[in-house]
Amino acid sequence: MATVSTRDQLIDYCKRRLGDPVIEINVDEDQVEDRIDEALQLYREYHSDGQQRTFLKHQITAEDLTNKYVTISSSVLSVNRMFPMTGSSTGRDMFSVQYQMHLNDLAFMDSFMGDLAYFKQMKQYLSLLDMTLTGTPQIDFSRVLNRLYIQGDLEDGTIKLNDYIIVEAVTAISPTEAVKIYDDRWIKEYATALIKLQWGQNLIKFDGVQLPGGVTINARQIYEDATADIEKLREELRTEHEMPIDFYVG
Repeated sequence: MATVSTRDQLIDYCKRRLGDPVIEINVDEDQVEDRIDEALQLYREYHSDGQQRTFLKHQITAEDLTNKYVTISSSVLSVNRMFPMTGSSTGRDMFSVQYQMHLNDLAFMDSFMGDLAYFKQMKQYLSLLDMTLTGTPQIDFSRVLNRLYIQGDLEDGTIKLNDYIIVEAVTAISPTEAVKIYDDRWIKEYATALIKLQWGQNLIKFDGVQLPGGVTINARQIYEDATADIEKLREELRTEHEMPIDFYVG
């Protein structure tokens, strides 16, 4: 079997699996396109191979400050966290606590204060200061609106014009960039099941009708078989391929 690497090849594969061209598949081309879209949408939203964890950088604009939110790409499925802005204890200027502690370390490198254990303790202490005094940015992400709300920081001036923010996000992989999606076993089986379901829906009003030659249409059986296939594949997606849910503590 040849590798499926395009949308059209996926459609042809699904039709052949249902019996085409030996059997006429009574499904309109627009209906086929819709079922393929549904299969790809479900795959990109829930299948682990249809998603990618990434880090997004954005420079704050005047529009962001006016809107009080940051516009996010529509391919982003979720925003897990935003990395803290430079806090009072971890600033990079010469007046920051971290700078002064490192300066003292350099002056006492030949003593016990310059060893790795002390450096590790000092870094943990600075992290505790940041967590206590500054905290982590509180964000809300609306996938429908494609908006990232940064609670407080945009209003009180903590984040200023031309500042950069970095967020950890999960994005949906585009089939046009990763054509291997079309050849995925699950997507081929699920797309075939959806087209088969559409086939059964189209013919179900003719269920039991006897055609010339004594052949009887059994559309309900096609519909029920497709329904069972879809339920089985959705269960497989949930138990074997779906990304685990993130748990937040605190």
